[in-house]
Amino acid sequence: MRDLSRGWATDLAVFELTGSTVEDRGDHLVVRTPGNPFFHWGHCIFVTDENTVDDAQGWIDTFDRVFPEATWIAIGLVRMPVDAPAWTDLRLELELDDVLTTRTLPRQPPLPQGYTVRRLTGEDWEQSVARAVAENDRTGTEDRDTHEQFMRARTKSQRELSERDVGAFFGAFTDDVLVAGLGIVRCGKTARYQSVGTDEEHRRRGLASHLLGIAARWAAERGCDEWVIVTEASNAAGRVYRSVGFEPDTGNAQAYRRPPGGPSVTI
Repeated sequence: MRDLSRGWATDLAVFELTGSTVEDRGDHLVVRTPGNPFFHWGHCIFVTDENTVDDAQGWIDTFDRVFPEATWIAIGLVRMPVDAPAWTDLRLELELDDVLTTRTLPRQPPLPQGYTVRRLTGEDWEQSVARAVAENDRTGTEDRDTHEQFMRARTKSQRELSERDVGAFFGAFTDDVLVAGLGIVRCGKTARYQSVGTDEEHRRRGLASHLLGIAARWAAERGCDEWVIVTEASNAAGRVYRSVGFEPDTGNAQAYRRPPGGPSVTI
């Protein structure tokens, strides 16, 4: 689909694999995710015409016409705007996420002592939801009820991907309690990582890097020869990804406005 960056191209591929629709309208794409109404980036537009990226008001108007009931604005951009104030003066946040890729099988450091790793099955999925809810309770980033509904819908789509063997989700456990996890989805011969996270008290022990290697090998055994991961530019996890072989690629540019009156689900 289009000649998009590896980050946006795999985002759109995962959207379609999990039941979203992607409609091509020439100079932009419209994404809808009927199964998860609380997923803001599952109800968004992607501007694909480089020449119109700086037309902030025009694209806000387009978003409002497409999603008249939305209380947020989520717009993916083919490049960062030259005229950033055109967006920020209209109360949108501009961000450029890091996209990291490799065509060499990522290195897999040893599993730290005291942990076991397995592919998520059965009740593991409920633990995955509980972990996300607990982390949100800790940070207070999102509205609790809305976030839990979002997580349950997203976990349902992830479980369906795993059952189809299009994706796989792995966890690190201690005393059979899930403390770290991630997923990987096969988008043709490219594998896209999803939902990388480690509980605060178990970080900096090498769990994420070990899981990256486990997931990479699962995808390689099924024909993948490229791996893609996306992270916030400010996220220290980028150092972990680079340490196992990932290198910077073209970033994901985006413009976002939260709903009025409080936190919102944005991931």
